[in-house]
Amino acid sequence: MLGSIVQVNVSRGGVPKLPVLEALVGETGIDGDEVAHPEVHGGPERALCLFALERIEALAAEGHPIAAGTAGENVTIRGIDWDSVLPGSRLRLGPDVLVEVTRFTTPCTTIRGSFRDRDSNRIHHNLHPGWSRAYAMVIRGGTLRPGDTVELLEG
Repeated sequence: MLGSIVQVNVSRGGVPKLPVLEALVGETGIDGDEVAHPEVHGGPERALCLFALERIEALAAEGHPIAAGTAGENVTIRGIDWDSVLPGSRLRLGPDVLVEVTRFTTPCTTIRGSFRDRDSNRIHHNLHPGWSRAYAMVIRGGTLRPGDTVELLEG
C-alpha cells in the first residue's frame, strides 16, 4: 500500500509543529525537532510521531480546530489505511527512512487546543481505536521531504 508524506513537522518544543521542506531523520528523530517534556515524549522508541491526514480532515469536519502539525506529529501522511498502522508495523518513508511503530500515543494536554472541547482524548486509542497518532522508532535514517512516498510494509 503506497501513500505519501504531506508534511514534515518540527518545533523548538510544544505545538504546533511547523512544516519544513526537508528533514534529516536519525535514531532519536528529526534533527532540530525538540519536545517540551522529554521525560514523556521523544527517545529512540518515540523518535517520530506519525498521523494520517485523513484522520485530521475527519476531525476538522467534526468541528475541531485541528490541522497538520497541531497535534504534534512529526510526519503527516496520506493514502495509508490508518487502521492497519499498528504496533509492529513497518513503514518506509521516502527512499531512505525505515521505521517501526512502537505504540499508540497517549494524548496530552499540550494538544488540547486542537479540539473544540479541549478534550484531546478524542484521539486516545483506548477510547477511539484507529484515531490515535503513532510513535515509531527509526530502523534506518535518512532524509524526508513532503511528497515522498510512504509504504506500509508487513508487520
